[in-house]
Amino acid sequence: MGVAEAFSVSTFLRQGHFGEVSSVWTASTTAKAAVSFYQAYLNHTGDKDLRKLIEDYIDQAKQEVKELDEILNANGIAPAPIMADRPKANLEDIPVGARLADQEIAAAISADTATGLVACTQAMAMCIREDIGALFAKYAAAKTVLGGKTLRMLKDKGWLVPPPLLIKRPETVKV
Repeated sequence: MGVAEAFSVSTFLRQGHFGEVSSVWTASTTAKAAVSFYQAYLNHTGDKDLRKLIEDYIDQAKQEVKELDEILNANGIAPAPIMADRPKANLEDIPVGARLADQEIAAAISADTATGLVACTQAMAMCIREDIGALFAKYAAAKTVLGGKTLRMLKDKGWLVPPPLLIKRPETVKV
């Protein structure tokens, strides 16, 4: 049974609430934008490990689009249009001043993953339908795995910019 088959129009509209519908629609739209951005990042990426990771992110986003749009369509809710795939470009054809560095791309993907995790957990927390909550839990788990791979790569490549360390300050003397 496909994802959409588990959702009937009357059940979704009767047992779900507007927040759940909005979360499904927003997640679909966000995943479509992610595919577009990640395809652009591929054009700017020279590092083979980062390319593979971006391809994994694209695959995950496409899976989310497929499942979420099935739910929306099965329930008579029009999803946002899918953006056209970006054409492949040769990295060397992108002018240096316009080119994104691999470190910038990795940092952007890392930040995007953190934002996606927050969105998934917020959607899960407000769900009254277990099936919708479970779907967002599945996406949060996938984003957690990808985020772990991203963090490991940032560390291994020396691209991680950690926040400042907490330095113990001397205690102030009250006068």
